[in-house]
Amino acid sequence: MQIPGFSSIEEVEKAFNFKIPKDEKKRLEKVVERHPMFIPDYYAGLIDWSDPNDPIKNIIFPSVDELDVSGSYDTSGEKENTVLTGLQHKYRETALLLVTNRCAGYCRHCFRKRLVGIPTNETLKLFDRAVEYIKEHPEITNVLISGGDPLVLPTDVIEYFLSELSKIPHLKFIRFGSRVPVFYPMRIYEDSKLLEVLSKYSTPERRVYLVTHFNHPNEVTKEARKAVDSLIRSGVPVSNQTVLLKGVNDDPDVLSTLMKEITSAGVIPYYVFQCRPVKRVKTHFQVPLKKGYEIVEKAKQKLDGHAKRFRYIMSHKTGKIEIVGIIGNEIYLKYHQCKDPKKVGKLFKRLLTPHAGWLDDLKPVKEEVLV
Repeated sequence: MQIPGFSSIEEVEKAFNFKIPKDEKKRLEKVVERHPMFIPDYYAGLIDWSDPNDPIKNIIFPSVDELDVSGSYDTSGEKENTVLTGLQHKYRETALLLVTNRCAGYCRHCFRKRLVGIPTNETLKLFDRAVEYIKEHPEITNVLISGGDPLVLPTDVIEYFLSELSKIPHLKFIRFGSRVPVFYPMRIYEDSKLLEVLSKYSTPERRVYLVTHFNHPNEVTKEARKAVDSLIRSGVPVSNQTVLLKGVNDDPDVLSTLMKEITSAGVIPYYVFQCRPVKRVKTHFQVPLKKGYEIVEKAKQKLDGHAKRFRYIMSHKTGKIEIVGIIGNEIYLKYHQCKDPKKVGKLFKRLLTPHAGWLDDLKPVKEEVLV
């Protein structure tokens, strides 16, 4: 699928009369050489190019901060959980398929920055082998189809994925992880065949879900709402994973407005993720845990119960860790999901330092495990 958009600094400058100082432009070009840029024309239209701090621009336009290589390219332990090329099995009940390295747009905060938009050997090559693995593991109750973004693939390919996975009796549901409703929503509501396919395979016995990724209220446009509505009318529930991002949504008013807007559109708030300490991302986007917790809790004070169903989570290599609370200089954490199922629900605490942004930054304490 060809999405119209911009893949170079020069194209953006020309289209929006957006001038960048020569020295900065050279540095940005170094960034783009390592991690390509692509801004769909629809999404570019949401940006106020005259505002140097525009939040949508911060999400999608390269920054010289990406030259900072502190952090890791694999903060969630994806390599160690790969059982076949493009198939990960970290959590007992869930198989994760990376079916493409392409997206409808390239988020500058991407936690899979190591593979998205560049040549990679990490995406699925033999779908049939993945299906066989899932068949052989009856503990797997759901499959998450991700990438990249699976909805940039042809509809025929998407239908093939669904037709094969739907033959596996122990699968209870199938998920797509996609930012297409945000980046290029017309791909959904203008493709009647896609909606027919989703409707065919999303049944009362085995639902198809879509997990999307709205980060700012400005992304919740009439086009995005139309895409979400088309999915819901096709029998596909839509939920949202937001990343807490410096310069984008690190403000209680912005975060609460986002949750209100997506809820009104029919999107279920699912997670607010702590930004991972990814190379070329950490310095640019990560908010300290102490500040992040305060932002999230203040945002919740402005929300009804329906709009604050999300959990504030670190997606760590050991599992999904919920940030439960802070008392004094101690932070309280709980495994919401874990590579070791026996640890699910375990409550523990660590010493919190002002600039800590990840579990590994926190100091252990005596009697760490509480429950």
